[in-house]
Amino acid sequence: MARGMVIIGAGECGGRAALALRDLGYDGPVTLVGDEPHLPYERPPLSKEAMASDAPEIKAIASHAVLAERSIRHIHSVQAAAIDRAAHTVRLSNGSVLPYDKLLLATGSTPRKLPMPGPGARCVYLRTFTDALAIRGHLGTGSRIAVIGGGFIGLELAAAARKLGAAVTVIEAQPRILMRGVPAEIAAIIHQAHVAEGVEILCGDGIASIADDGKEARVTLVGGREVPADLAIIGIGAVPVTGLAAEAGLTIDNGIAVDAELRSSDPDIFAAGDCCSFPLAVYGGRRVRLEAWRNAQEQGALAAKNMLGAGEAHAAVPWFWSDQYGLTLQIAGLSDEGSSTVRRDLGDGALILFHLDEDGRLVAASGIGPDNAVARDIRLAEMLIGKRARPAPEALGSQAVKLKSLLAA
Repeated sequence: MARGMVIIGAGECGGRAALALRDLGYDGPVTLVGDEPHLPYERPPLSKEAMASDAPEIKAIASHAVLAERSIRHIHSVQAAAIDRAAHTVRLSNGSVLPYDKLLLATGSTPRKLPMPGPGARCVYLRTFTDALAIRGHLGTGSRIAVIGGGFIGLELAAAARKLGAAVTVIEAQPRILMRGVPAEIAAIIHQAHVAEGVEILCGDGIASIADDGKEARVTLVGGREVPADLAIIGIGAVPVTGLAAEAGLTIDNGIAVDAELRSSDPDIFAAGDCCSFPLAVYGGRRVRLEAWRNAQEQGALAAKNMLGAGEAHAAVPWFWSDQYGLTLQIAGLSDEGSSTVRRDLGDGALILFHLDEDGRLVAASGIGPDNAVARDIRLAEMLIGKRARPAPEALGSQAVKLKSLLAA
C-alpha cells in the first residue's frame, strides 16, 4: 500500500505542491503539515494589503472545501520533530508518525534576529499572519514606528505605516537602502519616494543598543542618535529553516542543498522554496537561494512533478517585485551577474536598467515605474535572459526598438 506524499511546511510552496500532486493525477495519500493554525496562505500581502486594511484577512491558497474535495489532509498547528530516513517516516510534535514514499521539505525561512539583548514586546518581526495583525494594531495616526532594515519588507511596512498616518523612521546600517540585488539608481528613486511621503531614512549607522520597557522602544544608534518608538519592526533579512533537515543528516549549504530537480542528498526527500539552495543553469550552475513568492510557486509545482518521477530541471529565471506608494519595482535575473548597464526610459518616470555580462549577454533587468508600467518589458527581458540572448546595447537603450523584436531575433 502506498505510504503517500508528505509535505512539511504549509505555506505558498507546500500548498502549491499539494495541489499540483492532484493536478498531475496522483491518487495516493497527500499530507500537508503546517505549524500555523491557518489554511495555506500567501505571505506577500502581509507587508502590503494586510497593513492597509482595517480588518486584514488571510489570502488563502485553497479553502477547506478544496482541500477536502481533493483529499489533501492538512494537519495544522504542529511541527515536524524528526525524520527517520531509514524507516521513511516523519514524527510530529504531537507524537504521531507519518509514513512517506517521498517527502517534500517546504519549511521556508524565518526572520533574522537582531544579535543583541534588549528587544522586548515592542520589538517585533513579520513572518506570519498573526505577526501582521499585531503590527497592524500599532499603526495609526500619531504612532511612532522605527523600522530596522531598509530591505523590501522593511520599506513596504514603512510605506503602509505612513499611509495610516504613523511617523516612520527607517534605520539601515548599510550605506543605502536595498543594497541586496537592487541597483543604486533604482534604490535612489525609492528612497526619494519615501522621503517625499515623510519617512525619515537613516543610512550608514548601526544600532548600538535597544531598550524596551514595555511602554516604548528606544533605539540608540552607533552615532549617538536615539530613536524612540511605540513599535520597532525588525526586518534585517531571513534565514532558511534547516534544523529538521540537518538533524536528519541532509546536506546543508545556505539552505537545504538540492540538485536541479530539487532532490536533496537523500533521493526520496525533496526541498523547495525559501529553505533550499539550488543550481541555476542560466548562470552556469551558480548555487542560489531565493526568498521570492514566484519562486515558491514554481518550485512547489516542480517538486510535485519530480516527486512523481518527471526528472525535470529547474530552469526559471529569478523574478522579484515590490509595491510602494504606487511605484512597482520588478527585477528579472540576478543583477550582480552584470558588469555593465544600459538604461531605457519608458516615459512617465518609468525606466529599465539592463545588466550585461562581460560577453554582452543579458543577465538581468531592473525596472521601476508607476503601477504596472514596467511589467511587460520586464517579462520580455526575462525571456531574453532565459534564451541567453546577447542583444545590441544600443537596441536595449532605444525606445524605438521593441524588446519583442529582439526576442524574435
